[in-house]
Amino acid sequence: MGLLIHSPGPLATVQDDGRYGYMDRGFSPSGAMDKKSLAIANILVGNAPYEAAIETTLTGLTAEFTSEAIFAITGADVLPELNGERIAMYAAYKAKAGDTLRCGAARIGLRTYFAFAGGLDIPSVLKSKSTNLKCKLGGYQGSALKAGDEIPFLCARPVLRDMMMRGLDIELSGFSEPIRVVMGPQNDYFTDDGIGTFLSSPYQVTMDSDRMGIKLDGPAVSSKAGVDIISDGIPLGGIQIPSNGKPIIMMADRQTTGGYAKIATVITADVNRVAQFRPGDRLKFTKISLKEAQDIYRYEAECLKKLEKLWKK
Repeated sequence: MGLLIHSPGPLATVQDDGRYGYMDRGFSPSGAMDKKSLAIANILVGNAPYEAAIETTLTGLTAEFTSEAIFAITGADVLPELNGERIAMYAAYKAKAGDTLRCGAARIGLRTYFAFAGGLDIPSVLKSKSTNLKCKLGGYQGSALKAGDEIPFLCARPVLRDMMMRGLDIELSGFSEPIRVVMGPQNDYFTDDGIGTFLSSPYQVTMDSDRMGIKLDGPAVSSKAGVDIISDGIPLGGIQIPSNGKPIIMMADRQTTGGYAKIATVITADVNRVAQFRPGDRLKFTKISLKEAQDIYRYEAECLKKLEKLWKK
């Protein structure tokens, strides 16, 4: 007993933190595109931050609860309703068997996270419940959710303290702020003019962006003698420059290796922001030092730890 999907929207999958330790065997990590929103949703319902949840794209779910549950919705605001009454984003709610959750199109942002107290009763594959769509493994039957799927809960009747306090005043923001990057690992493949273009030009998210990569349109980044390299590993947030000079930000479902030079890498905190950009949105890059990136990472991690402690007794 759990959640019966009536409409999943354009793309809905089960995702957790990701599948790590298998890139050398060709398996991408997958996992939530916006891990910060995933973590907050889980913390609101008393789960470990990176417990598996449902990630939707552009619109939220329409679904029916087939058992009692406590849930929270974070990320892109999809104007959720429980039994026809508006409920808030970033807040925990209790639903009864037979209750209906209905969401609309995202008002701002792109990806939304639905977490359920106790977690989802989904088998772990290679130490993760995340859906790898290309390999058809993990998640719910290795595929995107569809109408008629029923996702079971691990804990059908959870009880949480301080339910009235489990809410946060958060809205996605920062769309106009530059995306912070650390230069490299192959920035030496590019001309000074090319690097200047990369750091000064606005780029637009294209329609063919997906969970694998965010493709950008804008001024071409010039190289010294081409962008082909001996294939090497691709980090989350790595920015490849293919032969057309247009940047691609590598995301959760990225390939494990690639043969295009990477001019820079988006810092971890800003990968979450990039995940919420829609096709047509514009962004710019700004470089920071590795130490600054590490400090930002530690700060964000500490903020999540403080949030976790907020409702623990």
